Amino acid sequence: MLGRTADSLYWMARYLERAENTARLLAGTYRMSLLPVDDVGTNHSWENLFISDLEKRAFLENQQAFVPAAVITYLALDLENPASIAASIRAARENVRATRHVLTAELWESINQTWLEIRAMTYADIQEMGPYEFFEWVKERSHLFLGIVHGTMRRGEAYDFWRLGTYLERAENTARLMLAKSESFQRPESRQENAIDFYQWGTLLRSVNAYKTYREIYRGAPEPRKVAELMVFTPDMPRSLRSCIDEVFEILNRVRRDAPCAQKADILRARLVAGRVDRLFRSGLEKYLTEFRTSANGLSFQIQIDFMMVR
Repeated sequence: MLGRTADSLYWMARYLERAENTARLLAGTYRMSLLPVDDVGTNHSWENLFISDLEKRAFLENQQAFVPAAVITYLALDLENPASIAASIRAARENVRATRHVLTAELWESINQTWLEIRAMTYADIQEMGPYEFFEWVKERSHLFLGIVHGTMRRGEAYDFWRLGTYLERAENTARLMLAKSESFQRPESRQENAIDFYQWGTLLRSVNAYKTYREIYRGAPEPRKVAELMVFTPDMPRSLRSCIDEVFEILNRVRRDAPCAQKADILRARLVAGRVDRLFRSGLEKYLTEFRTSANGLSFQIQIDFMMVR
């Protein structure tokens, strides 16, 4: 496969997954902001969506404060923000256009229609639709894209590079979601916090479609350590870090076992296989997740060097 085709497929998948995960992040924050508790319903919850100082400065260049309307507009509709839902769908569309010879017409038509709809939207349209309904619409469109690819694409190299982009982006965004809520994981227990734990952790789990999985494995009410264990180390939870990196490791070992990126994936996977939640909290959850994101980004860059002629 030509490097530019592999590159387009890889980034198409990453952008589509990014759009869905941004919708999940916003949906979880929106639901938690409705809680009738001062420290959960403040603008601080929205500010926490911006992990780094660089991201916060970029937002504040054109916005006055981290209020819901401004944050939703910036992360959902702002085409000047490359991480927004609309910008991600636009970028995915351009990559699909470049690889139409290996993709089906159904995928192009569904992505193109989604782009035409979202580029015409304003925050007033989101309010009229309802923020939560808008986020659900984005997730439904993403599921449609995934279903079309899974149901129509030949199981060859093109399919492998699409899966690589999907799972690496999913892992990175699960880590990002946890970082956005890292204060909740570290906060000491109190009567007031225990009163909202069930709703708060339930909302976090629902944002990654893991609430039922949690109840099947742990049965009791959600607890921070068990939520972290599920989202980081559980191999059969589809959006956990372990599950996503397992998939990346399997794909790279099948495509080219001796590639440097396959070795990086092996190292990253070994850390997750050996990881334990008690050690995770002793060393610091935020530190662990930040290091994971750094390693995942390094792995992504190595994949591009090995297969896409990036230097």
